[in-house]
Amino acid sequence: MTNEINQTINNPSFTVELENHLRRELGTTPKRATNRDWWQALSLTLRDISLDQLQQSSLEPLKSLEPLKSLEPVKSLNEGNTNRHVCYLSMEFLMGRLLGDALMNLDLYETASTLLQSYGIRLSDVLDQERDMSLGNGGLGRLAACFMDSLANLQIPATGYGINYRYGLFRQIFEDGSQKEKPDVWREFGSPWETCRPSETVEIGLFGHMEMDHDGSNYAKNHWVPGKKLFGVPWDITIPSFGGQYVNRLRLWESQVSTYPIDLDKYNQGDYLEACRNLVDGDTISGVLYPEDSTPQGKDLRLTQQYFFCACSLKDIIRQHKQRGLPINDLAKHYALQLNDTHPAIAIPELMRLLMDDEGMVWDQAWKITRAMCHYTNHTLLPEALEKWSASLLGRILPRHLQIIEMINYIFLNGEAREKWGDNIEVIQKVSIFEELENGDRMIRMANLSVIGSRRVNGVAALHSSLVKANLFPEFNALYPDKLVNVTNGVTPRRWLAHCNPGLARLLDKNIGSEWRTDLNLLEKLTPFAESPEFLDAFANVRFKNKERLARIIEKECKVTVNPNALFDVQIKRLHEYKRQQLNLLHIISLYHEMLDNPDADHTPRVFIFGAKAAPGYVLAKQIILAINKVAQVINNDRRLDDQLKVVFLPDYRVSLAEQIIPAADLSEQISTAGFEASGTGNMKLGLNGALTIGTLDGANVEIAEAVGDDNIFIFGKTVEGISELRQQGYIPYQYYESNPVLKRAINALLDGSFCQHKPDLLKPVAEDLMYRDQFMALADFDSYREAQRKVSETFRKPRLWWRKSVLNTARLGGFSSDRSIADYAEKVWGV
Repeated sequence: MTNEINQTINNPSFTVELENHLRRELGTTPKRATNRDWWQALSLTLRDISLDQLQQSSLEPLKSLEPLKSLEPVKSLNEGNTNRHVCYLSMEFLMGRLLGDALMNLDLYETASTLLQSYGIRLSDVLDQERDMSLGNGGLGRLAACFMDSLANLQIPATGYGINYRYGLFRQIFEDGSQKEKPDVWREFGSPWETCRPSETVEIGLFGHMEMDHDGSNYAKNHWVPGKKLFGVPWDITIPSFGGQYVNRLRLWESQVSTYPIDLDKYNQGDYLEACRNLVDGDTISGVLYPEDSTPQGKDLRLTQQYFFCACSLKDIIRQHKQRGLPINDLAKHYALQLNDTHPAIAIPELMRLLMDDEGMVWDQAWKITRAMCHYTNHTLLPEALEKWSASLLGRILPRHLQIIEMINYIFLNGEAREKWGDNIEVIQKVSIFEELENGDRMIRMANLSVIGSRRVNGVAALHSSLVKANLFPEFNALYPDKLVNVTNGVTPRRWLAHCNPGLARLLDKNIGSEWRTDLNLLEKLTPFAESPEFLDAFANVRFKNKERLARIIEKECKVTVNPNALFDVQIKRLHEYKRQQLNLLHIISLYHEMLDNPDADHTPRVFIFGAKAAPGYVLAKQIILAINKVAQVINNDRRLDDQLKVVFLPDYRVSLAEQIIPAADLSEQISTAGFEASGTGNMKLGLNGALTIGTLDGANVEIAEAVGDDNIFIFGKTVEGISELRQQGYIPYQYYESNPVLKRAINALLDGSFCQHKPDLLKPVAEDLMYRDQFMALADFDSYREAQRKVSETFRKPRLWWRKSVLNTARLGGFSSDRSIADYAEKVWGV
């Protein structure tokens, strides 16, 4: 930490500034302030410290950058050292609560706690006042947040660009077991962390038509005449490094349709709703994360959102570049764009448009810069998750961009593709950006556009990257042998160990020092302590206190009493068929039957804990949630079990809830069908905090297993090759149902109304999907999964053995830090 930051933190002016915010911003005094007042005042004070440091961090040194040695889109992986400013474009930034994290990063946690105690206030009560920033959904958004933390920690100049959603995804509640969505008004009274920058508002266009401009010569130039103007207002959030000596920023765009939000003439005529149309339209674009796109209006809105934040961000980048007096031809030497999945893929034609139409570049020059600036992270192998947009829809909203995409495709197919494959129609159709439909429309493959228009493409785990090369983009891998690389995901140890598990953090500090927060590989020093009974007891005591805390949350949220001595079996992630919460459910039902059949057997007490949201339009996922809740209701009220088995589904899964669950988890469920999970980061967070993993060889599970050793993980199920072979043979789930009595009994319990006697057919859709469809082969892995769970139970009944394995999981997962991920991006992808 620099002397200047130390002076800021240790200076009595911190107390003065805090009290000034109470008085001037909130109109109260320390004696009258509520917990919420203290939260706002603390947040504003820490924001001010970070804003001061921001001016001396990432935004100033760009004038003296060493230029990138080459702008070629594909060359060697080491293209010179440079401090290129990284621009991370993402539809999601799942930041969670910021105050506790900022207090820790600025080394003010104890200072603030002591100060509040002097007024009779507990810091923990103040921290609970903060709502999670509802700017993301799941792993994609949380990964982006971890990466922003690590970019600051490694002092790499960076700006995260996204949308300042008014309502975010949704707040999940359960009504009679069914998921219901409510607006998540996370910034109802504003957010103290956000600073509005109205002077840097940008204007973008939508809809309209194309015209031909003549400059007096024979040369005619396409000119886009937008039919609608949109304004993007930037809001900044500071992202401090650990120690606070370096600060980056997250810039989020809020939409406005007009400088005049209300049509006063119509308002005065009494047409109040029509008078406010501009206000409503502007609020809609930055209103809700991932609007349901099963309707034409939903598709329009989602594409508009994607274009809105990409276009605003690119204009902002070019504006900053020019303000520093740098030539536009050098744009790629100073900026690297990272496209987090295909959501920001429209940035590629937008950058081409800006360079050609606004800056006057010719095609080849603009394309060279675009390909040198853009980098694409692929997060999925699921075909339905690889975005495609109707050409007619995109052409209606963005007519100029459709022209540019068509030209990119034409030049690519008649240049690089033809040189490689000649007239091989089958290959040409696969690599084309456009997919021709029988109805005459065309679909734009945003993944293909991203690969063709990027300098590097990366997968997010070793297995995933190999499947991207072999199965998803084999033709592109043959065409661009150095373009597709791997960067395994990671998580920030500051939030996902130091902040969320302070008891374990203190234990680590005492035994191996505190430097692991910035060098997670130092956790290796913990390995000898796995043989120390004294340390194992201390480790187990930390876990027990965390489990007691989670038990209180479960009691409050679910009205279910659980035993902290039981095995806490945790599956927390987005609800999706491939993540196979349904497989977990089948095992729970079979375990329930086993306990009823053998009440005197020595059963391992279990608490199964779920946390997940299903997309509003994902019918089967919502039915799985209903099934879990109905099964839980019966099991939790069956007195015959004597509290040996409990099932809870915590509502509204979010970052702050994950911070309570993860330190208390004994078993981490990572049970996706092999070959479908790109990486996962929950597996890393849970393992880092000492939970043992039960999982398939999928995503980063493969690398986790290599790191912790086969003896310290419970691997089950078919491999990628086994799944592929089974699919080729013709997978018939009903055969597994008929041939396995345990499995059949579990599915029949869903069919016959055993868990909802008042509505016997309520869970039938889940059962029938498993019997006749089972797209992700849960039934094929059921026996293997059940056997692995039996080994889990046996091991948990041997506490010394269990805690030894738990300590080794923490000790050996230092390589899964997001600091390491960002260092890999810097070397392999950005050339930083």
